[in-house]
Amino acid sequence: MDSSDALIARFLALHPKSIDLSLGRIERLLMLLGHPERRLPPVIHVAGTNGKGSTVAFMRAMLEAAGHRVHVYTSPHLVRFHERIRLGRLGGGRFVDEERLVEALRRCEEANAGEPITVFEITTAAAFLLFADEAADVLLLEVGLGGRLDATNVVATPAAAVVTAVGRDHADYLGDTLSSVAAEKAGVFKPGCPAVIAPQDYEEADAVLRERAESAGAHPILVGAQDFSVHEECGRLVYQDESGLLDLPRPRLPGRHQFANAGTAIAALRAAGFGDLESAVYEAGMSRVDWPGRLQRLTNGRLASIAPPGSELWLDGGHNPDGARAISAALADIEDRSAAPLVLIVGMLGTKDAGGFLRHFAGLAREVIAVPITGQIGARPAEEVAALAREARITSSVQPGVEAALASLHQTVWERPPRVLICGSLYLAGEVLAANGTPPG
Repeated sequence: MDSSDALIARFLALHPKSIDLSLGRIERLLMLLGHPERRLPPVIHVAGTNGKGSTVAFMRAMLEAAGHRVHVYTSPHLVRFHERIRLGRLGGGRFVDEERLVEALRRCEEANAGEPITVFEITTAAAFLLFADEAADVLLLEVGLGGRLDATNVVATPAAAVVTAVGRDHADYLGDTLSSVAAEKAGVFKPGCPAVIAPQDYEEADAVLRERAESAGAHPILVGAQDFSVHEECGRLVYQDESGLLDLPRPRLPGRHQFANAGTAIAALRAAGFGDLESAVYEAGMSRVDWPGRLQRLTNGRLASIAPPGSELWLDGGHNPDGARAISAALADIEDRSAAPLVLIVGMLGTKDAGGFLRHFAGLAREVIAVPITGQIGARPAEEVAALAREARITSSVQPGVEAALASLHQTVWERPPRVLICGSLYLAGEVLAANGTPPG
């Protein structure tokens, strides 16, 4: 019998482009499959440039703490494709198993009958089959790319649609201005459905999101004085809306940006009809939330054992300048609490703004060690990453891989054990978790 990997590899031949944003192909396939997208549990649809996955993770943690069965669809995966599809059950959801995934993929392949379709489209259809066939209380549905023409945007009436922080990324597909990117993300807003707009870093994006929510006939729910607010106070998260005030523990996920993501998650749940959750549920969500590859500290495993004794090893898959700004701010906060020399091990794709990413670490990172990303044709050569680090006035060198980069740190005499961050790509993050023996569970 075919494996899921073999089936997905076969799908690569069905369309000449890996990304071709359109709804026509998946709508045709879903019709042939009997419209599973119409048999889903209530959907909370999440778009945005940064923070989508973290916001979904907060919602899942809170909903599961309340005893709900929560389906989750996210992308990309870090180590195994199965991570994209989490099937809800009492006591906590689980990644789809191989047998059920293969069955759904085969049903999609047979229905598609060799017609052109992208891998993301056909695998999204398979996910909808799985989500429709198993009962749950809610589906947290993360957009793959953009929003308006993303394969997930076939859900006609979500319980709520959310747009997290918008920034510049994927310019080839979404446009090279913040207005154009925001307009594409706002494509998830639907008539009569709540439209939750997270705290935005750019007024230009915020204005477009608000205008598009109104013009779509959605019910906009806005951060600030209008609908909800979230901020840090004495190390705690304070959230307030018309239902009252929540004084919650600091989110378990590191970084100031996670306060905004957590607050957005609370607003989305309340907008989607989960407003009766008790305060203890939100507290549990703050402490239980888990989102691998995003400022994740690796305290054990094979790679962690290679790092210098006493050092800290961190991992983050952020890959655009706004993501780097959030990561560097989080590391600066950690530095204030516990000083240590910062070393970055960086691998990036050629389509990403590596110079803009690295500039956010100038004056914070002592050194950048550039590495290639294994198996990625579009990976930026490590020598280019090192050169861009030098342009950002950060000392840099090149190593053939993460393991060699960690081993090279033993050659330096440190005044105190270093803090090491492996970053620049979700593909690199997945490679690291696999090599470390700590894949997402």
